[in-house]
Amino acid sequence: LREQISRTREQLRSIERDFRRDIDALNAWEFKDLEHSYTKRDTMLYALGLGFGEDPNDEKELAYVYEDGLLAAPSMAVILGYPGFWLSDPRTGVEWKKVLHGEQWLDVFKPLPVEGKVIGRTRIDHISDKGEGKGAVLHISRDIIDAASNETLARVSMSTFARGDGGFGGEKIAGPIPATLPDRAPDHICDLTTLPRQALIYRLSGDYNPLHADPAVARSVGFDRPILHGLATYGLGCRAILKTICDYDASRLTGLDVRFSAPVYPGETVRFEIWRDGTEVRFRAVVPERNVVVLNNGAARLA
Repeated sequence: LREQISRTREQLRSIERDFRRDIDALNAWEFKDLEHSYTKRDTMLYALGLGFGEDPNDEKELAYVYEDGLLAAPSMAVILGYPGFWLSDPRTGVEWKKVLHGEQWLDVFKPLPVEGKVIGRTRIDHISDKGEGKGAVLHISRDIIDAASNETLARVSMSTFARGDGGFGGEKIAGPIPATLPDRAPDHICDLTTLPRQALIYRLSGDYNPLHADPAVARSVGFDRPILHGLATYGLGCRAILKTICDYDASRLTGLDVRFSAPVYPGETVRFEIWRDGTEVRFRAVVPERNVVVLNNGAARLA
């Protein structure tokens, strides 16, 4: 029995060393600056992936999908300078199939150019250990820097929930406090419809995860059919705020934060419930067909 206890203790120490090694590797992970050149066509394609141009006779909405007077949606920053799904690299030690996108934050310092070259500079801000069997949370941020002027155009931040990677002996670090929604009826309701092929359009902006295109892959992870990209749903939030609050003026939207709650299936309606108090905007998104919240604790900041 003493020998069994001794072996068990050594196994636990070995597991702890492995966890420690993995977390050290993550904390020391080096991201190379990533240059990203994009064109007006890319800007229009991104907007089409969010459903802009649904009413082609609305000249203000058309400005996001037509080269004459083209505007870039502020949320496009989330796809610029993206380092790819680096957590699938075995050297991270992360069980990448158990990774979930938890929250997304965006600060826009200058309106995005409709074409040009940017540099994506990514870093891990901190990793929070929620405990054995409870996972870990990675807080990651990326600066979007104009390559010509060296000005920082935007900062993209996110939390990633690694469900299979807690208990490594790290600190439990609290993340940003989610925005609180008012306890009253929303001031605005904005319904945005999605097309059955919405994910097939959005993926052309760079996220080719087959979960959003291949029915067999979707079924293998428990979904009836391919789901819409989380960042496409996030972009719908940007579109809803631009339409409802900003009169489609992209320069007025300087920040957009959300917590992801559930996926959207292409073809569903996404209803945005929006509250406004001066330059502070709060919102959430629900799918009426299933009565489910898909985005929660939303906050938009206005210039």
